[in-house]
Amino acid sequence: MSATLLLIDMQKAMDDPIFDHQGQPDALGNSAKLVAHWRAQGNPIVHIRQDSMNPDSPYAPDKPSHAFKDEVAPLDHETIVEKRTNNAFIGTDLMQVLEEVGSSELVVCGVHLQDCVESTVRMAGNLGFMVFLAADATVSLGQTDINGKKWTADEVHVLTLGILDGQYAKVVNSSDLMLESADTTVH
Repeated sequence: MSATLLLIDMQKAMDDPIFDHQGQPDALGNSAKLVAHWRAQGNPIVHIRQDSMNPDSPYAPDKPSHAFKDEVAPLDHETIVEKRTNNAFIGTDLMQVLEEVGSSELVVCGVHLQDCVESTVRMAGNLGFMVFLAADATVSLGQTDINGKKWTADEVHVLTLGILDGQYAKVVNSSDLMLESADTTVH
């Protein structure tokens, strides 16, 4: 059995100026390397696409920014799962897709860690999937906490990864995933 690569919201919307406090500038390139490697291995890839119901959102289906980033755009035979919430399992056919390909292991990367990526990783972990979160192929945003303190994207990134690691996922780098995926399973 091989791990399924799950790319979350890797759409042109991530370049919108409203995300000017975005970190991890190498994440898209690392995601593209993961996609190329997964394709070369013949392992399943699922692209999660945010279809925002907010007409002003850069993720709204009628906007050019709704399209996938060119570097990680799906091929015709790859699965696209459309979502309208921050969790890729809620109101979608993701579970059915994963059952059809026989996946019990997921490799997750995408946009934005403290929102859609985190909620999907937590759900996947709760559903019994072995989840590997590609830290260097995932983007975080800077955040202001409820006391008004501003946290950088890098601070949010390491804290969120620390919270998820061990309980919901195993946090790893994309290069380690590519080395391990040459096996039939990721360990």
